[in-house]
Amino acid sequence: MAAKLEPEELHSAASSDNDLLDYKDYSEVCRDLEDLEETSGDFYNTPASPITVPYCPRPRSTGSRRSPRGRRPRTTSLNQATTTLTKTDVMIRTPQRTIYTAGRPPWYNSEGQKVEPFVIGICGGSASGKTTVAEKIIEYLGVPWVTLLSMDSFYKVLTEKQHEIAEINEYNFDHPDAFDWDLLATTLQRLKEGRKVEVPIYNFLTHSRENRTKTMYGANVIIFEGILTFHNAKVRDMLNLKIFVDTDADVRLARRLKRDITQRGRDLEGVLKQYTSMVQPSFNHYIAPLKTHADIIVPRGGENEVAIQLIVQHIHTQLQLRGFKLREELAQAHAMNSGPRPPTVKLLPTTPQIRGLHTFIRNKDTPRDEFIFYSNRLIRLVIEYTLSLMTFNDKVIETPQTVLYHGKQMSTKNICGVSILRAGETMEQAVCDVCKDIRIGKILIQTNLQTGEPELYYLRLPKDIKDYKVILMDATVATGAAAMMAIRVLLDHDVAESNILLVSLLMAESGVRSIAYAFPKIQIVTTAIDSEINDKFYVLPGIGNFGDRYFGTEPGDRC
Repeated sequence: MAAKLEPEELHSAASSDNDLLDYKDYSEVCRDLEDLEETSGDFYNTPASPITVPYCPRPRSTGSRRSPRGRRPRTTSLNQATTTLTKTDVMIRTPQRTIYTAGRPPWYNSEGQKVEPFVIGICGGSASGKTTVAEKIIEYLGVPWVTLLSMDSFYKVLTEKQHEIAEINEYNFDHPDAFDWDLLATTLQRLKEGRKVEVPIYNFLTHSRENRTKTMYGANVIIFEGILTFHNAKVRDMLNLKIFVDTDADVRLARRLKRDITQRGRDLEGVLKQYTSMVQPSFNHYIAPLKTHADIIVPRGGENEVAIQLIVQHIHTQLQLRGFKLREELAQAHAMNSGPRPPTVKLLPTTPQIRGLHTFIRNKDTPRDEFIFYSNRLIRLVIEYTLSLMTFNDKVIETPQTVLYHGKQMSTKNICGVSILRAGETMEQAVCDVCKDIRIGKILIQTNLQTGEPELYYLRLPKDIKDYKVILMDATVATGAAAMMAIRVLLDHDVAESNILLVSLLMAESGVRSIAYAFPKIQIVTTAIDSEINDKFYVLPGIGNFGDRYFGTEPGDRC
C-alpha cells in the first residue's frame, strides 16, 4: 500500500591518484579543452555531471576565426564577475562556457564491478509537477552525479498521416502506444549498467525527433519521469522507488494551458480540445490506475516540501548502505602482494639503461629540465615496447636491391591513445611520434579532497572508440583507483576489455594486482613495479608527484 504523505501527519519526521590537480577552474587544467570543444564533431566531448541537459557539441564555425589570446594566469578561484560558487554548486555558467565543479564518484567496487544505482521513477498526469519534484529531489540530495531521464524523449516517430492528425490536435500523445517502449527500456537498462546512451531529442513544435541526440551516462542516482512511468512491467521492474505525483485536475489544466500556449505555440481552442478529448480520458483510463504501483504518493507535487524531504532522507539512507571507500579497499585488497603476477602484466626488460633512466627521474635533486628529458626517453621506450605486444602478421617485401625480405606488419589498424589527465598527457607526444595520425582522447579524473575518492570530471573520446585498440596512458599508478575509473569509462563506451592496454612509467604492486584481477583481459605495461604505497597513497620508493615535477607545479614553485 502506497504511503500518502501529508504535512500535517508528518511534522516529527521532517524535523575526491596523488598526481591530480586542485584547481577550481577546470578549463585551466588542460588549456586546450576549450579549443577541443570547437572541433569535436567526431568526439564524445562530454562533461561528467549530467544533472542538467547533457552537453551537445556546437556546430563548427565556418565564418569566423578564433582570435589569438595569451594564456591566462593560473588561478585557484573564480573571478568575482562570474557566478559565486557555493558548496552545493556543481556547475557554474558564464557567458562563454560552463565550468563543472563536481565530478562523478566511482560507480563500481574494488573488483571493477558496477555498483547498482538507485533508480527512482516519478509518474503523474500531464503538468502535474513531475519535473519540479525531480529537480527538487536533485537539489536537496546534494549528490554530484544524478541522471534525469524524461519519458518525453521517447515519443515514436510519426507517420505522414499521424503528423496531419497531430497538426489538428487529434493525435493522442497520452496513450501508451505513442511511446517507443523498446528504445525506452533499452536506454534505461544501459543507464542502470552505467553505460553511455544516446537519448533522442523530441521537438514538440514539429512533433518529430531532431537529427541530433544528447549523450547521457549512468549515475549513482537515476531519476526517470513521465506520465506513464509505471505502465510497462519491464521498466517498472528497474525502479527502486516509485513516486506518484497527485495534483488536482484544475491545476494540471491551468499549467498545461500556460505551457502549450507560451512554449509550444498552440492556440487556446486546440489545447482545450486535446485536453477534453484525449488528455483527461487517458489520465482516467491509463495514468490514475498506476497509483497502485506507487511506493509514495505526493499530493500537490513540488509544493509538498515535507514529502520531498522525506523522500530525500530515504534516498540518502539507501546510498549510504551502498557506499564504500574505493581507494582504501584497493590499497588493502592486495597489500600482501602474495603469489605470482598475472600473465597480463608486462614489465619492460630491465637493462642498465632502464635503471639509469630511473635513477635520474627518481632522484629528488634532479633539475626539472633533466627530469623532463629522461622521463621522455623512458616514455618513448615503454610506448615502443607496448606496440611490440600488438599482433603482427608475416609480410614479404622487395628491397631496393630486388631481394625479398620476410618481415612483419602490424595487423591492428585502428589504434587510439587515451591519456588520464594530467600526468598521462606527458605520454601523448611519444604515442604520436611512433603511431602516424593516431587519434588522442582525454579523461580528467581528480581526487575529492574530502572523501579521498577519484571523481570523473571530463572526457573526450572518439565516437567510434569501440572499434579501436586503446593505449590508456597514466604516468604513475599507485592504488589503481584513477586507472580503474578510466578503464570503466572505456568499457562503458563499449570498448572490449581485451582491446585496452594500460601503459605507465611506474606502478605499485598492489595497484597492478587490483587492476589485473578486476580486468583480467587488459594488458598492463610498465617500466618498473615498486613494492609499497604509503598512507597518502604515494608509491614507495617511488618517483614523487610526477605531474608536479614534470609541469613545474610543485608546492614550492607555485605563485
